[in-house]
Amino acid sequence: MAANADSNWAGRAGNAILLIRILVGWVFLSEGVQKFLFPESLGVGRFVKIGIPWPQVMAPFVGVVEIVCGTLLLIGLLTRLAAIPLLVDICVALYSTKLITFGKNGLWSTLHEARTDVSMLLGLVFLLLVGGGSLSADARWLARPRAK
Repeated sequence: MAANADSNWAGRAGNAILLIRILVGWVFLSEGVQKFLFPESLGVGRFVKIGIPWPQVMAPFVGVVEIVCGTLLLIGLLTRLAAIPLLVDICVALYSTKLITFGKNGLWSTLHEARTDVSMLLGLVFLLLVGGGSLSADARWLARPRAK
């Protein structure tokens, strides 16, 4: 009975981790693509507006990081490693778009505007701690028998 309960728990945990990977990976992948589709509002133009240095370099760089790492999260490949640059990305986003405008916008407006960024931050921390789960390419790769 206990083995069955453990197996059931592991299956549910794997499903839950998959959902977190899909949520976080999809948001970063889609935001990265949009930096190229809408450069004036979400790419270089946005980076100029918020004061990011070298916006013509940094916006495409961040877009590529979000596309590559978001895709890695979606498939669960190198999950923990992919979470690290995205954590840097989201921390810079929170600082440059939320914390510096806190004095102007106030607490409630800032909290409202930061909800997605904070959710992504927490999702990334979760994935950094637990990895890709049992339904990931990481799990399949680690479970593969190694040739001696």
